[in-house]
Amino acid sequence: MQTQSRHAGPGQVRLAKTYEAGARGQRARTPFQISALEQAAEAAMSPEGFGYLRASGAEATLRANREALDAVRIVPRMLRNVGARNLGMELFGRRLPAPLLLGPVGVQDLCHPEGDLATARAAASRGVPMVFSNQASVDMETCAAAMGEGPRWFQLYWTRSDDLARSLVQRAEACGCEAIVITLDTTMLGWRPVDLDHGFLPFQTGQGLAQYTSDPVFRTMLARPPEEDVAAACRLFATIYSDPTLDWERLQRIRDWTRLPVVLKGVQHPADARMAAEAGWDAIVVSNHGGRQVDGAVGSAAQLAACVDAAGPMPVLFDSGVRSGADILKALALGARAVLLGRPYLWGLAVDGEAGVAAVIDNMIGELDLAMGLAGVSDVAALGRETVGM
Repeated sequence: MQTQSRHAGPGQVRLAKTYEAGARGQRARTPFQISALEQAAEAAMSPEGFGYLRASGAEATLRANREALDAVRIVPRMLRNVGARNLGMELFGRRLPAPLLLGPVGVQDLCHPEGDLATARAAASRGVPMVFSNQASVDMETCAAAMGEGPRWFQLYWTRSDDLARSLVQRAEACGCEAIVITLDTTMLGWRPVDLDHGFLPFQTGQGLAQYTSDPVFRTMLARPPEEDVAAACRLFATIYSDPTLDWERLQRIRDWTRLPVVLKGVQHPADARMAAEAGWDAIVVSNHGGRQVDGAVGSAAQLAACVDAAGPMPVLFDSGVRSGADILKALALGARAVLLGRPYLWGLAVDGEAGVAAVIDNMIGELDLAMGLAGVSDVAALGRETVGM
């Protein structure tokens, strides 16, 4: 059965393949409905692992993220000739197939034994950038090797040791990362009652420390190699993990460490977006860490348009609460250049490893393609605030 036309985009292709497989009695291993995907991931993971990755506090910010995106409504236009649609865009000199990146999430082996490595392979197979987590379960060099020429960035938690921060940044540049993303909103861990009830913090047992234990500067700070004394490595990490004294002035030191673009992640206030632009930073991510830090914070999408206006020509990216291709369209319409995806690909990883991550990427891009066409938009560059209402 031929169901594709010469104008078929990724959404139509995804639909056709899935329906044809269904006609043969085959069902997708990775659920398409995000609620079913999350439930399947919870069933596949330990209660401690799922609880750690889901949220913090009373989950008020998690709910606010969804409420903010749900408040934005797509206003379709008709008869606009959307037979062919372009999702491709350019970011920091790299042409991408869609305005989508896999955001940094630590301790991915809580989802699947291969952790970050499975995610890296899936991202590379789709040409989508992966932002390596500072709290990864697999070191950046191993993930980079698995990605080949696939695009990757690196997330930095600025530690109390500038020498260590510099080493991490320079390793990232050496292994082919194309940007450094500094997470600003986690200079200390938020209140996380689920983890407290479980008595669970993965770093206490050495999980999520691969970037540190593989780092030459970190290793020189230990009396014995971390392979011989994991407990000492965990204690050292706990003392230097992040630094609440970090400020705008100290941030400038990274300019002496790398030639890569530097992206500031965790901006919510337009005044901070303006300051980032005036200081010459390369981009910001409007984000509240997916609701995992300040409980009761404003929904990220509610701040996006104001931050875009304050940032001027500086690129603005977005994360927090994205659960569908329609959500991606909304963020782009509000002015984001691209979207960082978080929990959905983690749940795909938990359900079906590398194939699960790839399926989530395909679903997100496929739905974005269809949502654009149905909204009367043929190119992501044409998305603007006239496409949505509040």
